[in-house]
Amino acid sequence: MTSYYMDLYLKNRTFYKIQSQSIIDNPDQRIVDDLSSFTGTALSFSLTLFNAAVDMISFSNILYGIYPPLFVVLIVYSLGGTAFSVFLGKGLVNLNFMQEKKEADFRYALVRVRENAESIAFYGGENNEKQLLLNRFKRAFENLSQLLISSRNLEFFTNGYRYLIQILPAAVVAPMYFSGKIEFGVINQSVSAFNHILSDFSLIVYQFQAISAFSAIIDRLGEFDDVLEGSFPSYDSKSTDIPEINIQYANLCFPSSTGFNGAVPKVDFPKLLEVCNLTLQTPISRNVLIKDLFLEIKDGDHLLVMGPSGSGKTSFLRALAGLWTTGQGSIIFYMKDAPQHEVSVLSGSDSFKLENAPKDDLKSFNEKRARSVFFLPQRPYMALGTLRQQLLYPTWSENSILGSTDSQDPASSSKDKDNMPTVDDLIHVLKIVRLGDILSRFDGFNSMHEWSSVLSLGEQQRLAFARLLLSKPKLVLLDESTSALDEANEAHLYMQIEAAGITYISVGHRSSLFNFHNSILHISKVNPENGRQNWQLKPISQTTTQESMPST
Repeated sequence: MTSYYMDLYLKNRTFYKIQSQSIIDNPDQRIVDDLSSFTGTALSFSLTLFNAAVDMISFSNILYGIYPPLFVVLIVYSLGGTAFSVFLGKGLVNLNFMQEKKEADFRYALVRVRENAESIAFYGGENNEKQLLLNRFKRAFENLSQLLISSRNLEFFTNGYRYLIQILPAAVVAPMYFSGKIEFGVINQSVSAFNHILSDFSLIVYQFQAISAFSAIIDRLGEFDDVLEGSFPSYDSKSTDIPEINIQYANLCFPSSTGFNGAVPKVDFPKLLEVCNLTLQTPISRNVLIKDLFLEIKDGDHLLVMGPSGSGKTSFLRALAGLWTTGQGSIIFYMKDAPQHEVSVLSGSDSFKLENAPKDDLKSFNEKRARSVFFLPQRPYMALGTLRQQLLYPTWSENSILGSTDSQDPASSSKDKDNMPTVDDLIHVLKIVRLGDILSRFDGFNSMHEWSSVLSLGEQQRLAFARLLLSKPKLVLLDESTSALDEANEAHLYMQIEAAGITYISVGHRSSLFNFHNSILHISKVNPENGRQNWQLKPISQTTTQESMPST
């Protein structure tokens, strides 16, 4: 079950949508704790029900043979006890549900303190964090207090219900004994059979607290499952007929080497990206960030995206990466060996729509697309693992690193292993990005650390460029990826990726970035009154300065 839920959680970037839109709380706790509790409790209940069924069959004939009215008294007593238990414990399901949530919230706050320890220490925010942690703990404790009170009341009733069992069967058959119809030993026999069968009929009474906790877990997993399957109301955007940006993939077409008259034409480069009539909106509030954008990126075209904060520069990269799809228009990526399951005439090329692809082809295609288009955020993601895995992430998986034979695609795994960089390649790329000393600092490629803590942000950004140079994609999206570097290191890294033949689109604010790009896209904030396009695209010349750009 864990594998099933992890597949759904990581499929189609569901994890990103859950986090960015705050659809449900604590998915990690639902996968780890709730699934463990569900499987353990389900197994325990199954065995209990099986034992109760066998026990009931064994003793029902005995009790019914002794005195049939006693069997009727047993059924009425168990039904009455069950109804009263449900009445007393009707709030336990919701209280258990909320307890799971509040404890997970408290644990998440503790994890955030650990992950942001340095920032909190710099701010001197210990008192603020302590107050926040205490507030979350207080909410969990208050809910636990209500849960204990309800459990106490239910426990009082359950104990009284259990003690009355010892008296009730004897009281029912006592008149038969005094009239001489049965012997004294039959009373003991009837009490024993009565207790066995009543215990079987009273499972809900005895197990009500466990059942209520189990119901809360089922509710949390059911809610999680609805989100993962895309049927949750706030998650399924298609249910509200919201227009979406159409992302397509087309075969990379190289220009012909001769013209129609046999002459050699002007040298041209293949297209890598085409943006057609793109209007981008925020996912929840539907605010327009970019209106009617047309853009074409060819091999060797280096585009710089600039504009005031909040104008939509990073959001534009999110749209290119397929993270934000709310809006209109088309984004077309040109790549080698694009799948051909649905063909439409678009910009003179065959295009591919993701939703029509078979699962195996889609998985293979996603891997190719990830290698053709790379993304470097301002704060790089440091994976859990060794230094070697940091450098190979995300192009080479753990299976290819370890040479695993468990891969479902042996050909792909073998190809990954053949193309995987050698130790010499890793050493060389670390020297290129000026991190040659990192091996001696951390005892080689197999050392494991909390890399986001032991490396500065500038070192993390240079490590991300090392990943980029190893992966060698055709196109890379850089979101202020050199913001923590000095201008000398920034210039060095841009020259390296240009020398590697990688086309890049950068978001940045520094005027020094003009030297490494040949065109600039300036995005301004949308004016809702005039409805005009809020972007300008122009080439960068030697005389371009920051003052020549539109005022913000």
